[in-house]
Amino acid sequence: MLDTDFFRRWLTAIAGAVEREAARLTELDSAIGDADHGSNLQRGFRAVTDVLEKEPPATPAASLTLAGRQLISTVGGASGPLYGTLLRRTGKALGDESEVSREQLARALGAGVAAVAQLGGAKAGDKTMLDALEPAVAALGTSFAAAAEAAEQGALATVPLQARKGRASYLGERSIGHQDPGATSSALFIAALAETADGTTGGTANGTAGA
Repeated sequence: MLDTDFFRRWLTAIAGAVEREAARLTELDSAIGDADHGSNLQRGFRAVTDVLEKEPPATPAASLTLAGRQLISTVGGASGPLYGTLLRRTGKALGDESEVSREQLARALGAGVAAVAQLGGAKAGDKTMLDALEPAVAALGTSFAAAAEAAEQGALATVPLQARKGRASYLGERSIGHQDPGATSSALFIAALAETADGTTGGTANGTAGA
């Protein structure tokens, strides 16, 4: 089962991944966006780690909703509202339980992804974060590792797509040939989830932490 500490460690792992990959995310964004995706997420997750230390949440849901609120208030552009909505809606769907299973997290994350799709008016294939998140949610029912692999492959699959939503859509066919930065950062989120589960289970991300 996944407790509050698990979710705190997951969010901290995301923050670490964003710190390491901020330059690459901004480089990807410079080709088809505003060249600020990495720096925006970096600022947001530094704020998330700060607030988690100052206001330790009591439940898994509270961890995600607190992080979501912080992202919305500190991250500029589209990233703040989208990732903030993802985390807050996922948290809301988890309810007030002190521990949740991997299957419960998969369902809750699905609700979060659906909220992101509604907010952005996007769908899979539009060259957005949904191209990584939707396959990750589907694979999370199998294992954490499968979800991470699905998200990574989904992000890579955005390269040949033409963007149909967001800033990149203004480029039309010129957006083809570039990996979507939002899908890439989403893959980082799911990779951090698998790494956190791997640490919990002592060497395997096969989902036994959520059994």
